[in-house]
Amino acid sequence: MSLLFHHPLCPHSRFVRLALAEYGVDADLFEEKVYERRRDFLLIDPAGRTPVLIADGGLVVPGAAPIAEWLDEAYGPSAPGARLMPGDIAGRVETRRLMDWFNQKMFAEVTDWLVTQKIYKRFMPSTAGGGAPDMTLVRAARANIKHHLAYIGFLVSERNWLAGPRMTYADLAAAAHISVADYLGDVPWEEDDLAKAWYQKIKSRPSFRALLADRVLGMTPSDVYADLDF
Repeated sequence: MSLLFHHPLCPHSRFVRLALAEYGVDADLFEEKVYERRRDFLLIDPAGRTPVLIADGGLVVPGAAPIAEWLDEAYGPSAPGARLMPGDIAGRVETRRLMDWFNQKMFAEVTDWLVTQKIYKRFMPSTAGGGAPDMTLVRAARANIKHHLAYIGFLVSERNWLAGPRMTYADLAAAAHISVADYLGDVPWEEDDLAKAWYQKIKSRPSFRALLADRVLGMTPSDVYADLDF
């Protein structure tokens, strides 16, 4: 069985967990606290970031995008009707563009600040930057997420799913980041009804069940986090 080094509120880890579940790939989970800079983990991936997948046979696949590509190559051809990377060139380009939008841009503007300030810093020693959250960054993240919700709403006003007619990695990436902010109570759902309806749809998928069961020590999820009809 594969092994995934992850953190419950790492959005990139959540993206990979959703992709694994959609393809029906079982993986044991190992919670990695990247701020500890654990030597054994750094020997596996010197970058020291989650997620890292050790596939059956021992292949080490580090990072959300490489794992997504590996899954597509390994499992996509046998699941043509449920493949998460489109078969046409334009569809693949758009899916990769939106994966980058959420896994890079939204992460930099929203989820990295929220998770680092509200979760990671609580467990990090002061010598590593731990301590009280910087509320200026939290407020900035709360302002920035409104623009990403609006963009999701715009995309689904033109398409069935974010990148086109079928669900793709783009939807999983967006949902992973939104789910982290939702756990922390930082999604202003009143901002965009279309984005909310899209999230309700993807949140109801079986692949989401494990994420909705996640809990972080000392931080209970928001009231609507596990509610499918919020």
